[in-house]
Amino acid sequence: MSQAEVPRAESIDEQERAHADGDKKPKSRRPANTAFRQQRLKAWQPILTPKSVLPLFFIVGVLFAPIGGVLLWASSQVQELVIDYTDCATSAPENTKADISSRVSATFKASTASSKYLWQRSNTTDNQTVCSLYFTIPESMGPPVFLYYRLTNFYQNHRRYVQSLDLDQLKGTAVPNGTISGSVCDPLATDDATGKAYYPCGLIANSMFNDSIGNPIRTASTSTNYTMTTKGIAWDSDKALIKQTKYKPWEVVPPPNWSEYNGTYEKTGIPNLHEREDFMVWMRTAGLPSFSKLARRNDDTAMPQGDYQLDILDRFPVAEYDGTKSILLSTRTVIGGKNPFMGIAYVVVGGVCVLLGALFTVAYLVRPRKLGDHTYLTWDSTNQPSTATASGRDDRLRPNAP
Repeated sequence: MSQAEVPRAESIDEQERAHADGDKKPKSRRPANTAFRQQRLKAWQPILTPKSVLPLFFIVGVLFAPIGGVLLWASSQVQELVIDYTDCATSAPENTKADISSRVSATFKASTASSKYLWQRSNTTDNQTVCSLYFTIPESMGPPVFLYYRLTNFYQNHRRYVQSLDLDQLKGTAVPNGTISGSVCDPLATDDATGKAYYPCGLIANSMFNDSIGNPIRTASTSTNYTMTTKGIAWDSDKALIKQTKYKPWEVVPPPNWSEYNGTYEKTGIPNLHEREDFMVWMRTAGLPSFSKLARRNDDTAMPQGDYQLDILDRFPVAEYDGTKSILLSTRTVIGGKNPFMGIAYVVVGGVCVLLGALFTVAYLVRPRKLGDHTYLTWDSTNQPSTATASGRDDRLRPNAP
């Protein structure tokens, strides 16, 4: 056999093998023949010219500035009172009232010149500190009226802090101690002394805000309790997530900072976290180090004008991390609570757009820029102007054209 016949024989063998394998199609990396995969979708790109861009600046400015004004006006309608009681346990006089006007921020339509802001502290029989705040409401508030506690320099958004919880435990499952140990709840997963799991485990639950805030009491000739409830302060989604546990009281222990249980649930029983909306509010971590969380509310009755007393069982420490804590009484509008940021942002953006539009308009009128004919910006040879050359471009657009 000659050397010229060898490739021919190999070709025949390949054909026989291909026939034996059947009609298998070779794998191809070619994209499917669709408009999306072959990049044949229709597209549109605007041609930015002064006549199209300049009106947009003025339109945005004319729309945004009034919206910002409305938002600022709505924010100014919110009635708000903020009292900082950070160091009440150490600075407030015992059983004697002292002025704290420098610690108060108030926003009301009525004048607050005659308002009085005082505090004092006292001790309970079990040696706990009660901070009593005395304040004046110069005009009727609400309804609704909301009572918040505000913390600063508390980083609930820390990655390890946010992850420190057990969702199965919160859903009511009696998670075995061996499963809890070594989980994301560490170092507050199990008690070293007893080996029992903490319920609820983790850093978030252990650091829960535990100042007990009572109802405001109107100190008129006859004291009147302005009733505020803890019901309805949590989100419905949180109520659907957190359920009553299946643990028995002797199977788990409370977190170390839950001192009211004295380290055991066997005497008091396990709390039903499905009914503890204050716990749900705390477990929804804040995104910023300064935040306010809803503690009480009254949706039906206005808070009458007058002098009030608010007693707070002061237990939550903030001095060790250089934080502060305050109580906040507030109403709301259709856009929410008092927050002028959105209004200021809209006004600033609207003003900047009008200013830029005016500057660009003057620049265009004083020294206009020559623009080319945008009808030549096409790759469709069937839709070219009659003056176009065969290449799809006008000779007058070429720099070396005669």
